[in-house]
Amino acid sequence: MFKRTCRFLLIFQILLSLFTCQAAAVSTSAASAILVDVGSGRVLYEQNADTKMLIASTTKIMTALVAIREGNLSDVVTVSHEAAYTEGSSMYLKEGEKLSLETLLYGLLLCSGNDASVAIAEHVGGSVEGFVKRMNETAKELGMSSTSFANPSGLDAETHYSTARDMARLACAAMENATLMRIASTRSVTIAGRTMTNHNKLLSMAEGCIGLKTGYTRAAGRTLVSCAERNGQRLVAVTLQDGNDWADHQALYDYGFSAFPLTRAVSRGEVVCRQPVWDGSRAAVPLVAAGSFSWPLAEGETFDTCVELDGELTAPLKSGQKVGRLLVMQNGNEVGRVDLLCGEYVAPGVASALNTLKLAG
Repeated sequence: MFKRTCRFLLIFQILLSLFTCQAAAVSTSAASAILVDVGSGRVLYEQNADTKMLIASTTKIMTALVAIREGNLSDVVTVSHEAAYTEGSSMYLKEGEKLSLETLLYGLLLCSGNDASVAIAEHVGGSVEGFVKRMNETAKELGMSSTSFANPSGLDAETHYSTARDMARLACAAMENATLMRIASTRSVTIAGRTMTNHNKLLSMAEGCIGLKTGYTRAAGRTLVSCAERNGQRLVAVTLQDGNDWADHQALYDYGFSAFPLTRAVSRGEVVCRQPVWDGSRAAVPLVAAGSFSWPLAEGETFDTCVELDGELTAPLKSGQKVGRLLVMQNGNEVGRVDLLCGEYVAPGVASALNTLKLAG
């Protein structure tokens, strides 16, 4: 049973009032939108974020994720008739053409090629149907409970939809994939005789933008999933059916980064507290944080912390021995935890040593 020693060791009284002014509230022209801090998962802004909507070519984030996870970038893919003659946006594949999977991924994410999506699906999934099944399985694994994929391209279909919240979950997963982010953040590339330019204008318009994917169909309207990084903090923005998406994403980022800066609650190696030790050569031992933890905080918000021990500390104790955890609380809710380690070796005390000798005798 855990022994919890809660003390409101308010590590930080975060006085964000040091800023000259608080960022103004934000709004968008989107039918559905969300802004999420990637590291913490905290939602910084939302508007109809759980409404099921058409998502157009932002679908291709999932297509790329599944292809990279389950395919091989150096694989040679032969373009089928079905792929070459797929309707909609294209990287202009020709039937019988042979290209690497990596080249097709550039065509998928930069040119938004529907032809590339079919060629990738057929190669990685054995068939479009087989690949779509993996897309839906991956969505379930990621917790995208309000999402259904019917194709790898994003063409409108009754059973093809998602929500802003689910697309943010997908974007966060995509950001953990270095290959996907390398390709999605490329502004222009010449590969296999093709020069391709990224449709995502935010890469040059929004400070710190590092991806992800645009989309459009007449029924879906303009859809956009993007991510940006400033001062070590990463945010994801999603807007669905938004005629002013470029400006809206810039406004969301300016708001999110200024109103919810990433704030350090504890640093790795920091002495969090000193705890009493039973039968030890010293009365107390310093406990240090095994890692760091940060959380986005708005003006006036603070952290509370709570030390939770695995049990009473009894010598001998090794330096670096895990003995509990530091819980980081906000508004009474746990938002994170960091393991606590003994900062020093504590030898058995005199009484403890004598008892040990008696037992041995």
